Amino acid sequence: MVMPLSLLEKSMNKKVSLLLKDSRLLEGTLTGFDDYLNMVLEDTEETNGDQVKRLGTVILRGNNVVSISPK
Repeated sequence: MVMPLSLLEKSMNKKVSLLLKDSRLLEGTLTGFDDYLNMVLEDTEETNGDQVKRLGTVILRGNNVVSISPK
């Protein structure tokens, strides 16, 4: 099992995919995070069903994240 903070350290400045509690999928470049898994993503796209929306830079609160997948 991979611990979330070590996964985030390895994924810095790389693409990640995040599944949120409300079933949205965010994909973007991880540029920062803290011990609470709050994250900063750049060039972010939100996928909700078959709709894709470009969001740009996003600051995401860690307690909304269900899973983290490196790309």
